[in-house]
Amino acid sequence: MLKTKLHKAGFIITSFMLMAAASGNNNNSVAAIKMLSSVATEDSLSATKHVFDTAGLCICLPELSAAEMENAPRILLQQEARTYVLAHLRENAFYYDKIKAKKQSVLTLIDKVFTEYQLPVEMKYLAVVESKLENRISSNAGAAGLWQFMPVPAKSFGLRINGMQDDRRNDYKSTVAAAKCLLYLQGIFDDWLLTLAAYNSGPGKVQSAIRKSGSRNYWKLEKWLPAETRNHVKKFISVHYHFEGHGSLVTMTKDETMAHTNAVSHFRHKHENTDDSLNAGAETPGSSGQR
Repeated sequence: MLKTKLHKAGFIITSFMLMAAASGNNNNSVAAIKMLSSVATEDSLSATKHVFDTAGLCICLPELSAAEMENAPRILLQQEARTYVLAHLRENAFYYDKIKAKKQSVLTLIDKVFTEYQLPVEMKYLAVVESKLENRISSNAGAAGLWQFMPVPAKSFGLRINGMQDDRRNDYKSTVAAAKCLLYLQGIFDDWLLTLAAYNSGPGKVQSAIRKSGSRNYWKLEKWLPAETRNHVKKFISVHYHFEGHGSLVTMTKDETMAHTNAVSHFRHKHENTDDSLNAGAETPGSSGQR
């Protein structure tokens, strides 16, 4: 759940921008969020362009033979998360299958909103972790709804909460607020695992962990994060792997993301060069016969 421990100055400015965006039309809202997240690099936002098929291969790759598919770059489950993920899925796979069967309409709604806000749709699995896709759930701390917003952040990201109305329990409105919140956090950290950690603990604790560890690599700084946050990130990775059958760019650190996208580009380039060589070789006999 998103805590209220956000940096006050940045949070207040952000709140006004987001509330202004929420009060306008949808196009203005998207534009405001893009401006807010301008510090995010093109690398992080390019995650929306890397979509994976059922075999865990980026669909940007050309059609491959069985032998070529064996050597194509894939996203592997990190060693740091493996033990937790395997144990978690042994205990919860059946329950996640029930959610997947019963809550497709909610997942489809999140896909639509996140696509509109240019977020990787795989971030929808955060809602599974937060609420099991049940908008009636409330926590003892006061978080509520699909995305388990606390009252103050909820209002700052455009949701109304009063005696007559609680938008946190509205699937569409709360998902729009979650999209704004995730873009805000990604604008700070430019790393999806750090963004997930900040959604749970607040950006202040993640920034403190960065300072204490001297690193922005999630796996190097996670021991300075609360146990709840460490489990939260690994649970997200677990749910992602169960629903998708593989990882994606949102289950990796920024360094891992860059390494993978570079590997995909190198593989594509090598494959295209091989195809060009084969085509050139096939044309040679015909060319010599015309002389």
